Amino acid sequence: MPTVSFSRELPLRHDVDVFVAGGGPAGIAATLAARAQGASVLVIDGHTCFGGMGTAALVPAFMQFGDGVNFLADGIGRRVFDLMWARNAHGPDDDRERSQWGSLGIRAEALKRIYDDLITESGAAYALGTNLVGVETAGRRIDHVVCWGKSGLFAVRAKVYVDATGDGDLSAWAGASYEQGDADGGLMPGTLCSLWTDIDWAAVRADGRYAQNVIPQAIADGVIEVDDPHLPGMWRLGEHLGGGNIGHTFGVDNTDERSVTEALIYGRRLLGQYERFYKEYLRGYERMELATTGSLLGVRETRRIVGDYQLCLDDFNQRAVFDDEVGRYSYPVDIHATRPSKENFGAFWAEFHALRYQPGESYGIPYRCLLPRDLDNALVAGRCLSADRFLQGSVRVMPGCFITGQAAGVAAALAVEQGSGPRDVAVGALHQRLKALGAWLPNAG
Repeated sequence: MPTVSFSRELPLRHDVDVFVAGGGPAGIAATLAARAQGASVLVIDGHTCFGGMGTAALVPAFMQFGDGVNFLADGIGRRVFDLMWARNAHGPDDDRERSQWGSLGIRAEALKRIYDDLITESGAAYALGTNLVGVETAGRRIDHVVCWGKSGLFAVRAKVYVDATGDGDLSAWAGASYEQGDADGGLMPGTLCSLWTDIDWAAVRADGRYAQNVIPQAIADGVIEVDDPHLPGMWRLGEHLGGGNIGHTFGVDNTDERSVTEALIYGRRLLGQYERFYKEYLRGYERMELATTGSLLGVRETRRIVGDYQLCLDDFNQRAVFDDEVGRYSYPVDIHATRPSKENFGAFWAEFHALRYQPGESYGIPYRCLLPRDLDNALVAGRCLSADRFLQGSVRVMPGCFITGQAAGVAAALAVEQGSGPRDVAVGALHQRLKALGAWLPNAG
């Protein structure tokens, strides 16, 4: 491919203690945690709101915050959870006690305002509609990053950088090693989530059938063009409003904008087929109308940055405890089938039900998973942390991102205080600071 050179002087617009790339749940937690330690922070996000999957992508629900006994995403995660209830940002059928251990519906506009308030009240610097476009390094250290907004290109320098991009962009562009997908490079499919109006929820309940059990007939009838019997479903978010996590965009790679473009166009087309399915095969949806689709594709998997330790399936099976754990989590291994077929869905279904815990069980997340093996002044948090594919399939969901983002923010601030790199942070000091924020660390001294 032909190349061109590109070089210019850029304004150094920010010189901060901590730079956070990505304003999803991991980035939100990292920003709030670092600010709580007194660090100066800049957080950027390329979208028009904070929250990522739960807001711009319209993912309709949080997965579990706890293990059925303990509230695992404590600290910043609990702040968000409590505000969801204080501001009626949840679904009308949600029960506060039950939703800690199961799912919690998301009214996206209310959640946007929750994140807005948390970030602005923290005193952090922030910019929406701002993209990370380059990372400049000196050996194993990031020297500065290049960002783009409507005002043009500008540079940011920080003492510590937190990669909360979800895709591991900052770390990978800085030269960090990473893994991606299964042994053949196949990735979990995405979903273009959606909002639907005029659903008769009373009729849906009276019908009593699960869409998941009915979708095979629609596939057999040719109503749905792809042999995809996996249907996460529709959440009740209002009196007549539903949030759809329906349809899969197989083969999408969120690290390639060309692939994402195809997936978005395909996802919008596919929703017309699911609209017909809901209207013709189930009761209560006959008058439903599509209000909108997410401005961001719902993405489950891309890069996994290789860290000082890789969380793995054996850790899940052993309910692992680590001396340097920064949190614990308990969501099942949830790896959506890479390719559509009844056989692949059957394998997913068996794994999803086999690799899950009883109440009170969880696995530890070691601090070493947040340390990119090849970088000295960076941390990674959220779905791209150092884990094998099995554990990425568990910790990737939003409450898990609160846990790892919170730890990354505290560690980044501690490194700045000490004038050291994140790898030199004392685990005991990290535990003390995390506990002061409310983190659930039963195995910390």
